[in-house]
Amino acid sequence: MRAACWTILAASLCAANLARADDFTWAGYIDGRLIAPPHEVSWLKGGLGKLRFGSPDGSVDLRFADAIADLGWHATPELSLTTSLRIEPDQRTGVDALEAYASYRPHADGAWRWSLKTGAFFPPLSLENNDIGWSSVYTLTPSAINSWVGDELRTIGAEGAIARRTQIGTVTLLGALYTRNDPAGVLIAERGWTLDDRPTGLFETVHEPNASLEHMRRAAPDRTPLFLEIDGRPGWYAGGAWDLPGVGHAQFLYYDNDAMPTAHESDYFTWHTQFWSEGVRSNIGDATILFQNIAGSTTVEFRAPSTWTTNFWSSYALASYDLGDWRLSLRGDLFGTAQDAAFWNSFGEHGRAVTASVAWAPLDWLKLTAELIALDATRLERVAEGLAKEEVDDQFQLSARVSF
Repeated sequence: MRAACWTILAASLCAANLARADDFTWAGYIDGRLIAPPHEVSWLKGGLGKLRFGSPDGSVDLRFADAIADLGWHATPELSLTTSLRIEPDQRTGVDALEAYASYRPHADGAWRWSLKTGAFFPPLSLENNDIGWSSVYTLTPSAINSWVGDELRTIGAEGAIARRTQIGTVTLLGALYTRNDPAGVLIAERGWTLDDRPTGLFETVHEPNASLEHMRRAAPDRTPLFLEIDGRPGWYAGGAWDLPGVGHAQFLYYDNDAMPTAHESDYFTWHTQFWSEGVRSNIGDATILFQNIAGSTTVEFRAPSTWTTNFWSSYALASYDLGDWRLSLRGDLFGTAQDAAFWNSFGEHGRAVTASVAWAPLDWLKLTAELIALDATRLERVAEGLAKEEVDDQFQLSARVSF
């Protein structure tokens, strides 16, 4: 996968040097933040905190969040190459890639059109993350659903779509085959749901919670790769969408990585992860309304013949109002997991979160965003670490994002 992604990136950059300037597109930003973090240690640092940032003393911090660059080259009107690169202070690889893919979209003469995408890219699940670097135009932090999508899922393969324009809108059907996502599910089972705006880079490993590792009698700290092929079996997804002008957009998708729960490579295991996702977006004047739901399960077999299955679900509703230079957004999240065996009950959880965001773009190149997240979640595993069973946390961020 590493070789494939860098081949796509190198090809796009080299060809861009030979192409006309108007064939090459790029956009990006640098993001600095003032943060009032919760008192919990974030899962990104090996703790049980469900938010991106955290500090035992809750001290206010000023930090560089990340820098993102989206690069694109239109080889022909139909064929384009795209990559999204990131620099982030906790990233061990210096510069990492979030996506690197080629897409082919021929001109449509009639009611039908089709497209093909191949490489490494996010599956078409999110209604929020449609801005530079797979960020959200509504809030700094995406929902629990799309935080998890960014953390664990990537399509490393090919996706095809076919659409038809009708009198009742455009109907789209799509499907994909992919590889190298066998460990997907390890975080939702061992860590649970989180809210963070730091998608996993294609070449990095992620920190498993120290408490979870100790509970399973494994050495801590430890990190796990997510984009790894173990069992040699491709995964797949299929779905559809309906776009009705003046009304909105509805979509559904079934995802199955078809991983073999008994397979493993060293101490990295496959997790058979499957789920349904449904979402709706609608505009009412200057207001945008989003709703999304996800429900599924992930199964692993650490020791034969016993398996561990985690059922998971989450829903959110978001309302955002566009006032020109200003945007006001409010989102509510519900989420939970449940285990199928008594030994794993401490990993089950349920929780809720409210996110409020105010963004102001006084200049074309500057966007200021204030965001507050209030989260309340219960997880029995916390008790073994000497923490209260219920996590009640607030996180405030003030972002200054400079575009280039």
